Amino acid sequence: QVQLVESGGGLVQAGGSLTLSCAASKNIFRIATMGWFRQAPGKQRELVATITSGGSTNYADSVKGRFTISRDNAENTVYLQMNNLQPDDTAVYYCRLSHILDYWGKGTLVTVSS
Repeated sequence: QVQLVESGGGLVQAGGSLTLSCAASKNIFRIATMGWFRQAPGKQRELVATITSGGSTNYADSVKGRFTISRDNAENTVYLQMNNLQPDDTAVYYCRLSHILDYWGKGTLVTVSS
C-alpha cells in the first residue's frame, strides 16, 4: 500500500504564492506518474497538473503559466508551486500516484482570499 502525505496548504491573499508537497511512502514513486487534483466546495474533483516519471508535464488551462509541477525522485516527493493565486483556486488539493493503480492522499486545503 502506498501512502501519500500532502502538506503546504494554507490561507493566502490573492496574488500570493504557495508550494504544496506530497511525499510518497514507497520507491514506486520513481516510476509512477504523479498528479495534483483539486476539489472546490460543491464541485467535482479536477485535474490541476501531472508529471510523468520522465518529467513530462501537463497542466489544466486554468493554471498554465501560474502553477509548476516538479518532482524529486531521491526524496519521493512531488511539488506544486502556485503563483498569482486567485480566489477561484480555493480548494482541497489532492496528490495522486498512478502506476497500475491510483493512490490518493487525504488532501490539503488552500484558501485564497480576495
